[in-house]
Amino acid sequence: MLSLEQELKSNEYPGRGIVIGRSADGKYAVTAYFIMGRSSNSRNRVFVTEGEGIRTEAFDPSKLEDPSLIIYAPVRVLGKDTIVTNGDQTDTIYEGMDKGLTFEQSLRSREFEPDAPNYTPRISGVMHVEDGQYDYSMSILKSNNGDPSCCNRYTFSYDKPVAGEGHFIHTYMHDGNPLPSFSGEPKLVDIPNDMDAFTDMVWNSLNEDNKVSLFVRFIDIATGEYKTKIVNKNQ
Repeated sequence: MLSLEQELKSNEYPGRGIVIGRSADGKYAVTAYFIMGRSSNSRNRVFVTEGEGIRTEAFDPSKLEDPSLIIYAPVRVLGKDTIVTNGDQTDTIYEGMDKGLTFEQSLRSREFEPDAPNYTPRISGVMHVEDGQYDYSMSILKSNNGDPSCCNRYTFSYDKPVAGEGHFIHTYMHDGNPLPSFSGEPKLVDIPNDMDAFTDMVWNSLNEDNKVSLFVRFIDIATGEYKTKIVNKNQ
């Protein structure tokens, strides 16, 4: 198991990241989603609440350049399912699952982002909490080692998450030009009990210049009730 804190501190630019797991006491389904940015357009964002989820919006609308890949709903809730992604594929998953498709089937119509030469991976997760049971899945859609003619699709499912364990997936291995896509399985990381301490740890571990916003949610597995924290660099 890796230290999430050290993983974040040692990477100047992981891009966007999703953490999903189970609190150390076993009571909560836990997720975190963060965004980072290198351009002024990417950094000009905040998370705001929308329904049971969140969306991104421009902090200063007058400075918004291209909204296509930066304005979206990262988190939506469909019944007992909480969907977390790094793009508008949140809506694709929501609509697909609402029609009876699986998480993986819903993503078949999508691929990596069209932002050559990076071809940023689309990373996604879904958490299912019902009747005291909890499971989650994660996905990454990425170019074939930078070749956009082939989309590589990976889905990872965790049926009975172990207390204190989670998985971390992010868009880029590190900073670079072009940015190198995440590779390998989601990283096994530690998940604590304290939501405030977890939020502070993640936020304070992200690179100060590049971090933009953070969303954290703890869902009570027994009741389905949840608590949410949002941190925005732009206030």
